[in-house]
Amino acid sequence: MNQASTSPVKQLTSRGKRTRQQLLDAAELVFGEKGFEQSSIAEITQRAEVALGTFYVYFENKHAIFVELVEQLGERLRKTLSVAVKEKTTRLDKERAGFRAFFEFAGKHRNLYRIVRQAEFVDEPVYLNYYRRLAKAYARGLEHSMSSGELGRFDPEVIAYALMGVADFLGMRFVLWDKPEELDRVVDEVCEFVAHGLLSPARRGAK
Repeated sequence: MNQASTSPVKQLTSRGKRTRQQLLDAAELVFGEKGFEQSSIAEITQRAEVALGTFYVYFENKHAIFVELVEQLGERLRKTLSVAVKEKTTRLDKERAGFRAFFEFAGKHRNLYRIVRQAEFVDEPVYLNYYRRLAKAYARGLEHSMSSGELGRFDPEVIAYALMGVADFLGMRFVLWDKPEELDRVVDEVCEFVAHGLLSPARRGAK
């Protein structure tokens, strides 16, 4: 079972919120670079430029800040995607905006992949919740487009996970490995695939 991510709940001042976020930002770097097991609270506080004792004002232990970090990254990613697709009217435009927003988020948070994958071993329920919450929101949007007749009828959860898998590996290949200058080309390619699938134009019309 995952532990509470913070020490007893209390109202934070603006300064307290900033310090807490400094610790989370530092933890993102340290956990991403060294991994959970090899990281220490001392390294996190050094990177955050705060006293060691300050850590315990906001977090109970290393596990707690790791859990909070994964949950915060998930929340920030979901918000980023929601904002990106909000004004789009067609499903394909939403997919295009969503893929691009994910790639840009992964580029800004280059340790995202490492941290989330570590979560499977540090706290599996938190790891599963990260993906389930992404998929739930995605499937809800797909269901709406299916119900309106814009998309064919499929299991929206299956399609949500399929498209999340596409985004996950494309982000790894074209954002983390190569840092492409032509990200639009990658988005165009994947949206063409989403819209038309693997069959050639000649085969699409075949019975």
